[in-house]
Amino acid sequence: MKFLAAISVRLAVPVLVGLVMVSAVEAADRDKLLSEPGVYGTFAAFSLDADWGKQDQVARIAQLTVLKGVVEQHREKLAIDTYLLRGLSDHADVLFRIHATELRETQQFLLDLQGSLFGKHLTSSAIFSGLTKKANYVPGMPDNLKAELKISSEPGPNPYVIVIPIRKDAEWWSLPQEQRAAMMQEHTEASLPYSKTVMRKLYHATGLDDLDFITYFETSRLEDFQSLILALEKVKEFRYNRRFGHPTLLGTVRSLDEIIEVLAQ
Repeated sequence: MKFLAAISVRLAVPVLVGLVMVSAVEAADRDKLLSEPGVYGTFAAFSLDADWGKQDQVARIAQLTVLKGVVEQHREKLAIDTYLLRGLSDHADVLFRIHATELRETQQFLLDLQGSLFGKHLTSSAIFSGLTKKANYVPGMPDNLKAELKISSEPGPNPYVIVIPIRKDAEWWSLPQEQRAAMMQEHTEASLPYSKTVMRKLYHATGLDDLDFITYFETSRLEDFQSLILALEKVKEFRYNRRFGHPTLLGTVRSLDEIIEVLAQ
């Protein structure tokens, strides 16, 4: 009987994922939030406390139901992506990437998340916020380079995600615009061989955080990502990085339902 009960509980997890219903809301314009400049991007990484694993599975499922409700409620105004860091990073277990036209909407989501029954088991590991902008240096680059930058990435899923915060030193910002532009062209040329297999998105964080940039990467080929970073470490612009990583977050792209299924085990 105990064995059958355990099987029933395990089977309840996918059933929960498929059947939990949240009041329907009109979803935010996700494509617009992810593609247009002037959008706030926040990365919030959390670890689960020791008490989470001490609960029985029924209790965990009940609290994960609350998590799903909080996320779905806020998707009316926000684009929310979820990632599993557990097993690949010692910094955190889960990561939320939130896009919003108003940063206070992101703040309310995180307040509701941390104030929920599930959130009581979360410890904040890192929270970064930045703003998407039009490219600063690309307009002044040669036409052939600009054309190469427009080439689409290879089709197919990119299961891996890497987030790297960056802070430049004071000397970088004191350089003339022309000198910085020349170094950023060298940076761009070094990264081009990996543009088809490593997707990147940049967020400007100066004044919003103790950072200047947040770089977000997706790839299916971690070896190409590693080669990209090694190539960038050789260009002149890299010498002006006061902070690169610390933390570097590595995980996998997962749907909310997949996150729930993993954490319910």
